[in-house]
Amino acid sequence: MKHIIIAFIFTGILMSCNSSDKKNTTTENSSEMETTEKRTSNDSIRELKSIVTDADLIATALLSAPEESRSESKVIGYNMKGEFVTLKEGNNEFIILADDPNKSGFSAACYHKDLEPFMARGRALKAEGKTPQDIFEIREEEMKSGALKITTGATLHIYSGAKTAFDPETFKVDGAKLRYVVYMPFATSESTGLPEAPAASNHPWIMNPGTHRAHIMISPLPEEK
Repeated sequence: MKHIIIAFIFTGILMSCNSSDKKNTTTENSSEMETTEKRTSNDSIRELKSIVTDADLIATALLSAPEESRSESKVIGYNMKGEFVTLKEGNNEFIILADDPNKSGFSAACYHKDLEPFMARGRALKAEGKTPQDIFEIREEEMKSGALKITTGATLHIYSGAKTAFDPETFKVDGAKLRYVVYMPFATSESTGLPEAPAASNHPWIMNPGTHRAHIMISPLPEEK
């Protein structure tokens, strides 16, 4: 009888130890998981930066170009002093117009170099004080007369948003999105088969049909975070 009682006592002690060890192990694992989750969460949160230097203008503008073309793309635009300059030299087919730091929001545009005469003409007319409608009408006549030319199929990539703060590691501007333009001078809905309004937010459509500025608009869905 004495041996049986002792056996029961030892069994109870062992069960108590196992239960205690399991509880401690569970608590430790839970604590480690919480620490890991906090560390991961903190690592994914980076403080955004304001555009304050010409280097910032260049870095954010380059995101309007295809990734494989950025290093060799030319960047032009207003610097932080308000001067229109070449911010970065390039030697490929793209020219990038950086965000104007004196305007609200963010807008950078990357376009094929064949579009530079058309773009430069627009900038010159604007500098003369012409209104957007004036610029449209002048370039329309110049396109019809052959004094100005837009290469059919030339593209424009626009990277824009309401905010200007950017991630200093990726250079992505907070909330900015890409949309694409494919120039098709004097094209119409009938000649392209595209509607004059998008069937959905990410569907292609033709804008300014029948004019020198006729172009296909493509607005991809926002990237998933």
